[in-house]
Amino acid sequence: MTMLKKAGLLCAVATAFCMIAGSALAGPIWTFGPDDEGLLKLDYKGQFQVLHRDTGASPDGDGDATEFNFRRNRLALMGAWGDNFGLYVQTEYSEDRNILPLGVSDGSDGDFEMLDAVLRFKFSNSFNLWMGKFKYNLTRENLEACEMPLTLDRSIMIRAPFVSTRDKGVAVWGNLFEDKFQYRFDVMNGRNDSASSPESNPRFTGRVHVTLLDPENGYGYRGTYLGEKKVLTIGAAYQTEAAVAYAGNKEVDYSAWTVDLFAEYPIEDVGTFTLSGAYVKYDMDDAYKNGTPDTDVTGLNGEKNGGYVKVGYMLPNLPLQLFARAEGWSFAKLNDVYDQEVDIMGLGFNYYLRGQNLKVTVEYSTLDYDKEDSVEDFETIVGQVQVIF
Repeated sequence: MTMLKKAGLLCAVATAFCMIAGSALAGPIWTFGPDDEGLLKLDYKGQFQVLHRDTGASPDGDGDATEFNFRRNRLALMGAWGDNFGLYVQTEYSEDRNILPLGVSDGSDGDFEMLDAVLRFKFSNSFNLWMGKFKYNLTRENLEACEMPLTLDRSIMIRAPFVSTRDKGVAVWGNLFEDKFQYRFDVMNGRNDSASSPESNPRFTGRVHVTLLDPENGYGYRGTYLGEKKVLTIGAAYQTEAAVAYAGNKEVDYSAWTVDLFAEYPIEDVGTFTLSGAYVKYDMDDAYKNGTPDTDVTGLNGEKNGGYVKVGYMLPNLPLQLFARAEGWSFAKLNDVYDQEVDIMGLGFNYYLRGQNLKVTVEYSTLDYDKEDSVEDFETIVGQVQVIF
């Protein structure tokens, strides 16, 4: 079966899922307290996928691999008491997956976790205090809502070392100058495991952005506003953690910095154009060159640098959005190959039936290694139906 035919099959499957999904409705909202000051809202967020990759199956690993699975499967509670206090609690159940970012495996047991649990105090638009488990303030793409991306998903290369997409700690943030400028500062656990770093030091992150058109004044971003806003935002961030790991007998520090740009502009009767790009560098003092470094100093989430460019176009009279992305990354060591470079190209579309609450996404992507001594390039097609209730 050719890749074009496979893409057509995935489109058909995704459309069929969408037809039986029914209407996506807002989650239920409860009020409580003597004057109904308290609000509590329940949401379900699901992304059901069918994936196909041209490698990984059969005894020799050269056969095509296909599977159905959930990318995300979440329940969330959002609460508020008055205007100045809120909370957000989100759980996720992850099924075993066979088709992984860089390979195909036999799968693993499912996992249930508390993804977010954060108390939110709003003293003013210019000063907010959050505490708990939530997204740290480094890259824009990690801060973009998982259910509101431009492309199928965030980059598989973007995550910081020794943490997931979230961490536990405290953050202060706010908007100044009529929402044109936003600042963020957080103190988080950083590395926190049983074989932990030489010293249990906190991880510090600072981030700022300037928004020149319509404001982006929340804690999270979106990968697209579906033509509802005119946005031009430039951001930068820096993150550091002292003595994060060992390289031989030497303690190594961790630091990272990033710059990013996001622009979206709707033109009446023409359509909506989106451009997003970022560069990020994760540094651990070249630990991979010194002795035997700690686990995760190298690998997918180890020392690396790179970035992405994404573009999108949404038709003016049809809820169809076309997108493409290009990524380039340099790794200290990846799949036992030193100084490995990886290029990713992808293109696809989003079709919105009820905005982000019910949409179909299809994406075709290629991943190319610069050094192919022990690894192979591959192609992947994903069809996804997203439902938010």
